[in-house]
Amino acid sequence: MNDAVGRPEPGLERPLEYLRSVLIPAETLEAWAIQRRIFALTNRRLLIAATSGRLIRITRKLLGGFDVSDIRWQDLEEVTLRVGMLGADLMIRAGRPTDFASQGTESSQRLLFPGLRKDQAQAVYRICQAQDQAWREKRRVRELEELRARSGGIQVTSGVGGYAPGAPGQSDAVRRLQEAKQMLDGKLITDAEYEAIKAKIVSS
Repeated sequence: MNDAVGRPEPGLERPLEYLRSVLIPAETLEAWAIQRRIFALTNRRLLIAATSGRLIRITRKLLGGFDVSDIRWQDLEEVTLRVGMLGADLMIRAGRPTDFASQGTESSQRLLFPGLRKDQAQAVYRICQAQDQAWREKRRVRELEELRARSGGIQVTSGVGGYAPGAPGQSDAVRRLQEAKQMLDGKLITDAEYEAIKAKIVSS
């Protein structure tokens, strides 16, 4: 957890209290970052927080209260940190909410959180990177499992070279081989995994 969570600067007690109030059961606060006051002269000061399940953005309303929005870790596509003399800018690209097995999103949103305190922003950035890598691996494993499941159900009729020209099994096998090749080209599976899947398809 961010070391600063226990020692908030004056004026941050209420937003941090509100942040904790919006956490769901079993969700833990890992790190947070506050925008430096000099960067909030023309807009409401913002607070971002990385939890065990999402990235939360909290902005103070003009007449009191807070606005809150979040990004699920599984929707995170890219995170960039730029550290300057006065503060750090965190840039996020995230897709619209998708199911676990989705290989892509129809559109993405780009969010910029400028002027954050450097050490706090770096702590949030590290968690974003770790979550991004973890979910990429989860999707890779899921896609590989689905490909293997599809490959195991192929029925190829006998004929010249093991295939019957024009038979449904041939086109199905070709399609599944193409899928496996696409997975290999996309570095979702290793060469050894590709060869194993290819051998299983051909021998089915």
